Amino acid sequence: VGFIGLGIMGASMASNVQKGGHALVVHDLRAEAAKPHLAAGAVWAATPRQVAEASDVVLTSLPGPPEVEAVALGDDGLLAGLTAGKAYFDLSTNSPTVVRRIHARFAERGIPVLDAPVSGGPRGARTRKLAIWVGGDAAAFERFKPVLDAMGDQVIRVGAIGAGSIAKLVHNMTTYCVQTALAEVFTLGVKAGVEPIELWQAVRYGASGRQRTFDRLADGFLRGTYDPPNFALRLAHKDVSLAVALGREHRVPMRVANLVLEEMTEALNRGWADRDSRSPMLLQEERAGVQVRADGAAIAKVFEKDPPAS
Repeated sequence: VGFIGLGIMGASMASNVQKGGHALVVHDLRAEAAKPHLAAGAVWAATPRQVAEASDVVLTSLPGPPEVEAVALGDDGLLAGLTAGKAYFDLSTNSPTVVRRIHARFAERGIPVLDAPVSGGPRGARTRKLAIWVGGDAAAFERFKPVLDAMGDQVIRVGAIGAGSIAKLVHNMTTYCVQTALAEVFTLGVKAGVEPIELWQAVRYGASGRQRTFDRLADGFLRGTYDPPNFALRLAHKDVSLAVALGREHRVPMRVANLVLEEMTEALNRGWADRDSRSPMLLQEERAGVQVRADGAAIAKVFEKDPPAS
């Protein structure tokens, strides 16, 4: 296994590949980063091309699209050293467009490229508690899955090339949207008079606090079912109106909440007052020109695969 990029994430993932029993060939711009791996039996390669020539499969963990393109397509890059029968997995958070462009170049030589971004942070990289989302050729995925399993405990093929990167960007954008909303509502709660620890302790056990973020999509959005309502839109609109009013009273900027209120108001004007409070999600489907739907039986199977609570 070739591994290029021994930074905070890559160093731990490469070590876990070694612990999984795979012989390792490594490269990094900083030669000193490879010392622990070399001490454990890895072989140093001076260029990405040399890594490719010495390996059956190459993994890269790099900062972003420019670095991935340079390693994959540059002088003495992977394309110059890989041959048919080998494969390349990019573990970086990358652009789906860039990944597909690299894939097209490698495909001309019969070499599968798969995007395989990871999620779990440095701690997950160390402990092998990583999700790895893969896009690309199914046969190559199955052939080299044991290498991915050495690094992560949730290895999933999402679809064709680029699908892994899309999943990673969806996940991360959700994180930062939720982060922004949490900052807004907690500054409201504290400025309105509740101690931070008491507020946090209380809301963790509300309906939203008890539910995993993405599990919320299964309740209505993926199925496209908003009737009969679990909680009526008109009642949710009232709740958000009260929160926005509280923000005005305490001079707390409520950009996210006001956007939510506008969405709900538009949905009310569509005549959806007695539909479920999630029905404004239909507005975004309309604007995007896409329906997000999944079969109920398929959703149930996903829940069945959930690992036991730790």
